[in-house]
Amino acid sequence: MANSTTSGSQTNKTGSGPVSALWTEINRCGQNGDFTRALKAVNKILHENKDDVTALHCKIVCLIQNGGFKEALNVMNTHTKSLTSDMIGFEKAYCEYRLNRVEHALKTIQGIPEQTDKLKELYGQVLYRLERYDECLAVYKDMIRNSQDDYEEERKTNLSAVLAAQSTWESTSADLGLPESSYELCYNAACFLIGQGQLSQGMQKLQKAEELCRKSLAEDSDVTEEDVDAELAIIHSQMAYVMQLQGRTEDALQLYNQVIKLKPSDVGLLAVTANNIITINKDQNVFDSKKKVKLTSAEGVEHKLATKQLQAIEINKALLAMYTNQADQCNKMLASLQTQNPGHPRPVLIKVAQLCREKQHNKAIELLQRFSDQHPESASGIKLTMAQLYLTQGHVTKACDILKSIEEIKYKPGMLSALVTMYTHEEDIDSAIDVFTQAIQYYQSEQPGSAIHLSLVREAANCKLKYGRKKEATSDLEQLWKQNTNDVHTLAQLISAYSLVDQDKAKALSKHLPSPDTMSFNVDVDELENSHGATYIRKKAAKVVGESQPKEPGPEDVKKKKKKKKGKLPKNYDPKSTPDPERWLPMRERSYYRGKKKGKRKEQVGRGTQGATSGASAELDASKSASSPPTSPRPGSGTGTATATSNAVPPRQQKPAAAGATRKKAPQKKKKGGKGGW
Repeated sequence: MANSTTSGSQTNKTGSGPVSALWTEINRCGQNGDFTRALKAVNKILHENKDDVTALHCKIVCLIQNGGFKEALNVMNTHTKSLTSDMIGFEKAYCEYRLNRVEHALKTIQGIPEQTDKLKELYGQVLYRLERYDECLAVYKDMIRNSQDDYEEERKTNLSAVLAAQSTWESTSADLGLPESSYELCYNAACFLIGQGQLSQGMQKLQKAEELCRKSLAEDSDVTEEDVDAELAIIHSQMAYVMQLQGRTEDALQLYNQVIKLKPSDVGLLAVTANNIITINKDQNVFDSKKKVKLTSAEGVEHKLATKQLQAIEINKALLAMYTNQADQCNKMLASLQTQNPGHPRPVLIKVAQLCREKQHNKAIELLQRFSDQHPESASGIKLTMAQLYLTQGHVTKACDILKSIEEIKYKPGMLSALVTMYTHEEDIDSAIDVFTQAIQYYQSEQPGSAIHLSLVREAANCKLKYGRKKEATSDLEQLWKQNTNDVHTLAQLISAYSLVDQDKAKALSKHLPSPDTMSFNVDVDELENSHGATYIRKKAAKVVGESQPKEPGPEDVKKKKKKKKGKLPKNYDPKSTPDPERWLPMRERSYYRGKKKGKRKEQVGRGTQGATSGASAELDASKSASSPPTSPRPGSGTGTATATSNAVPPRQQKPAAAGATRKKAPQKKKKGGKGGW
């Protein structure tokens, strides 16, 4: 910060008393920090002499101290002839820096011949804002090494901030072993560890920074609990970020919302916190995301955050527009992102996702292909997306061709596995084997005999054996066996492959097999047979104790056989007569069934109109008349002779009458059930 400049030189040529009194007042106000009153006195002097250099310099300092950076810069630009860069170079660069004209501030600093300590301090801040971290690091190292004043801890804090930024945005940094005496230093050390991926250690540093912050603020009696929470907001937001990276999204969301409720004055902190909440919501809870996205568009956010942070926020805005079906707004945002950074692949991928939502897959693939041709440095991720789109459309071979064109990951194990799987799915075994062949040749020249090389040779041999390419598999198996001649499994595979190709070779290789004695394994056969997966269990023989003879089975040991119960025979059963062969069929399905005659009704007892009698129906019953002889004798009846009784055939054993014979049958009760029988 620029300090007030006072001067004892007489600027008024007349030396009048009022002007001298004004300078005295300016000196007193400068010492007391009352720059508003000092500015009034300076303006009175300039009213008398508008070109007074010392008064102009004092006015610039007063304006800077009161936050009037634009007015101070206007004064400097108006009096360029009298105010040289040697005199007000630092103040001009500082005003430009505070007005976020960082590029202009850098040019102003570089144009000043004398580099003072305060100018170097400002130079480091400007380089940090421009994200030129290597140069900024060199400036702070030089200042810490060559300066001897009371601001060493502040410089170390700034240096630790540079290290944290390098670790986060450039993934390249070296730990300088800075102390952690203050919570700012401890916080920057935590950010450094988080950038290196050491999340647990980073969380521990953040907890330590929180403790140091509470202790330092507890010493000030004027600090309230709300002030402490506001100071801890940035630490808590970083803690939530670590939780989010660790997958603890619920805890992270709760802590993020606590920070939002505090409404901190730092618009950059609010923007980052709101953006991280949006990333947790994704395509869910869109209403909350639309409220939070307003915090990322606050005034001055672009000057508080790094370029990658601003890009991430804009990308998330575009994604939110896509999820809320605001296609036009999404496309505008993506166009702006592509203009700012044409080589960034993320806007193109979002545009492709938008096209796929609109079922325009061909346009999406054309866009990816065009971007891949224009920006080969980002082609890997783009081509993977193209392959995925081809697979969703069922074009497996085209997807394989795209994957094979990615040179950076062409011979990675995961890529080889994917290619072989897709080719075998398409029953293109030749292409699958060709993938193995090219990969084996690559590792043979780059990493011969390595674990991945030998594993690829084995997988190639297994694939060839699986699909009947035993002749081709022999060379791979021989290569494996030569690497380890004690590998019996590989030798057995090799002999099996040669047995169908070259039997003499198979016999020669069989001599290398170990003898049966050396191949004996300590296997418990009984335990193996009694295992869960055994399909056959051998019964164990009974143990014989001594030479005792087996006992003869006694009467109690003989199992009694159950006697079969004889079925009940019907009454009047005659064993000499032949039973009806159709007795098991329902009555309606028998050949001699003629159906019921219409007009006949059974005597209805107790039915009919009230007062009706059954006399009329009894008279109409022909079976009760004397002229109608009974068709079969009645049990207990005296009618008929003994011969007739003895020769009578039971109804179930009577043979059916001839088709032409007509015979009246006595009315029978209808049986329940459809089957006849004994």
